[in-house]
Amino acid sequence: YYYYYYYYYLCQSEVIAPSQPIVAFVGEDIILPCHLEPAMNAFDITTEWARPDLDPRFVLVWRDGVELESKKHSSYRGRTSLFTEELKHGNVSLKLSKVKISDEGTYRCFIPVLARASTVQLVVGAVSPPVIQSSKNLSAVVLQCESEGWYPEPEVLWLDGEGNLLSAGPTETLRGPDGLYTVSSRVAVEKRHNNNFTCRVQQQNINQTRETHVHVPG
Repeated sequence: YYYYYYYYYLCQSEVIAPSQPIVAFVGEDIILPCHLEPAMNAFDITTEWARPDLDPRFVLVWRDGVELESKKHSSYRGRTSLFTEELKHGNVSLKLSKVKISDEGTYRCFIPVLARASTVQLVVGAVSPPVIQSSKNLSAVVLQCESEGWYPEPEVLWLDGEGNLLSAGPTETLRGPDGLYTVSSRVAVEKRHNNNFTCRVQQQNINQTRETHVHVPG
């Protein structure tokens, strides 16, 4: 009788996850939200978190009150967990530790007894402050800006003291074995009195900007 009502109310529940992408940075711990609405005790039912593009696709399987480690994709071993105390309130969110670039993708939160799922998009980023070096020739000063450890690939902009864009040479881009990008850019500026310049490195997908300023004496 109890179980009839339990499953009746359970089957009224929807699986809810955010429609906006979750942005995480390399090395961070992140939560991929997912919950049952209306809230129901999910401790004793199966919850599957998966990435459809992986084989095996599971990043976490919870069944009968325990996590099934053997089902999990090897790259997620020891890095995914549920909030076990929150399961009884219908919170089946996934905690992902030590985020890597390869974690980027679409995650599916699936409750088999409901035959319902929701997806969460994870966007992974990495940022780093730029460093400016200068060298002089007869009429100009050459400024070189370098920033290493970005993901996705960023763009580099130079600005003068008034915030106007400067015309610079093409940005050089290198991608390391860790998947992170190093970018460098040069600009030649005239020796004028009281020159301030800014190197701005930005990545719009993750809404991140880093700047470094330099003063070039006249």
